[in-house]
Amino acid sequence: MSKRIALLVALTILAAPMSALAHCDALDGPVVTSARTALETGKLNPVLAWVRAGDEPEIKAVFARARAVRKLGPEARELADRLFFETLVRVHRAGEGAPFTGLRPAGQDFGPAIAAADRSIGKRSPEEVEKLLVETVKHGLGQRYARLAARTPPGEDVAEGREWVEAYVPYVHWVDGVYQAANAGAGAHAKPSAEQHGHGEPAPASPHAKH
Repeated sequence: MSKRIALLVALTILAAPMSALAHCDALDGPVVTSARTALETGKLNPVLAWVRAGDEPEIKAVFARARAVRKLGPEARELADRLFFETLVRVHRAGEGAPFTGLRPAGQDFGPAIAAADRSIGKRSPEEVEKLLVETVKHGLGQRYARLAARTPPGEDVAEGREWVEAYVPYVHWVDGVYQAANAGAGAHAKPSAEQHGHGEPAPASPHAKH
């Protein structure tokens, strides 16, 4: 694999999970949205679903303090809410084995996949998500296969053979990565088996993304 392709694959691997992780950190994300409702209603159980059972005591304690402090006035309410949000998101992220780097502002664009996934919950149908994923996979597969098909398999010309290999490696590893991701268990973060050999390319980019 050439340095250029290796760098591209590495950057894509590093960037791929960031949208989903940042989504949990956002002030309008599902975790904080659940926390806002709990602070208003006093019903904490929906919030506890976002953390591990062993972390419940910490969340319950901070929640109780936040509810008490909120009664002291608008400024105290704002500070108490913020503390509860930060604690909840930090603990939630720790449960996923991810670091907490602070809450992110509301209104950020995390890409079409996350937006479609959230909308599907309200619509009670995965149809929009399915369409997006099918189109994206078809685009990614066609793009990578066309690049491979345009090259000559290894033979007498070593330079041509290397060009084929440079197209073959990301093609096969991308296919494997998509397959592994599609078959991952609930809550699991799939890791393409090809990555175990030092290579790999994650799930496909959107056909609408800029290249």
